[in-house]
Amino acid sequence: MQVGIAMFVTDYSIDIVSLAQKAEACGFDSVWLPEHPIIPVQTTTPFPGAADGVIPPYYAHAMDPFVALAAAAAVTSRIKLGTGICLVPERNPLHTAKEIATLDQLSGGRFIFGIGAGWLKEETEIFGANFPRRWSVTREAVLAMKALWTQDEAEFHGTFIDFPPVKSYPKPIQKPHPPILLGGAAKNVLQRVVAYGDGWMPTRMSPERLQENRNRLNELATAAGRDPATLPIRVFGAPNDADAKKRYEDAGAQAMVILLPPTKPDAAVRILEDTAQRLVA
Repeated sequence: MQVGIAMFVTDYSIDIVSLAQKAEACGFDSVWLPEHPIIPVQTTTPFPGAADGVIPPYYAHAMDPFVALAAAAAVTSRIKLGTGICLVPERNPLHTAKEIATLDQLSGGRFIFGIGAGWLKEETEIFGANFPRRWSVTREAVLAMKALWTQDEAEFHGTFIDFPPVKSYPKPIQKPHPPILLGGAAKNVLQRVVAYGDGWMPTRMSPERLQENRNRLNELATAAGRDPATLPIRVFGAPNDADAKKRYEDAGAQAMVILLPPTKPDAAVRILEDTAQRLVA
């Protein structure tokens, strides 16, 4: 099973260059960066990752994932580079398609596009996105970007996204485009994975529940004429222990991502080395 690492790289944590180089040297298959362009000062939406619902302070300090991953690409040669996750409804797909194609070119075809629709209503609305219909916006954005990546002259006409024929280069190295992994465990996420994704990236899901969803994903893929083997599962925020790795693998996952705290260089290196010793074959 492949093992990657993720971190909120900030202006006070280990820098992305050092993190990516050390992760590659330790044998991790991938490094993932989240996206939160801003955190509103006033919010009522509870943070789903903590019992008290309080958003951790480092969320507001997260570096832009695409700029940071480009820096990581320049100093590595093997490790995959992923967004974990990109907040698609908050972005213009024309710009995002260009950034992704450029990053895939610069990295030699190592980019993985982890996507989500977001949970923080106030953040989404600041960017002018329709929060109740954010997954519909995400779907149109993904379809529009696929057109931009694969067609010499692309156009898209949807409810939320609309543009006339345009040219957009470079194209990604990976064909037809970098893999798109849908994050989270929303009600219809498996249907969405089958409809327009290349895999699923659930967050902090138990192996037992993962097995149930793996079976369901296989059924949906088969019914839609897709090979279930082409839709891998990568568990995000997985426990940092070997027993969990074995249980996830038995449940049908192909990879896992360990979410590390945004620590300073010395502490981050120690965590990477310890994690690699236990989880990286």
